[in-house]
Amino acid sequence: MSKKNQVRVRLLFVDEGGYHQEEVSIPAKVVEGYDRLIDVFMEDEGVQKSLFVDVSRLCSAVVVEE
Repeated sequence: MSKKNQVRVRLLFVDEGGYHQEEVSIPAKVVEGYDRLIDVFMEDEGVQKSLFVDVSRLCSAVVVEE
């Protein structure tokens, strides 16, 4: 899949009072199917199969503008 079809997303996690962030790429067409970006990581089976996201520690998900 080309980069044009991908969206970069910054994920913010909390762990024992500390915060850390990661950036991941997901298919742009998946994002369009959800009202909230965080729901993509909680509900989309394709995204869940392609990368592991501990949604119990996920605080926010934000599209990174390039």
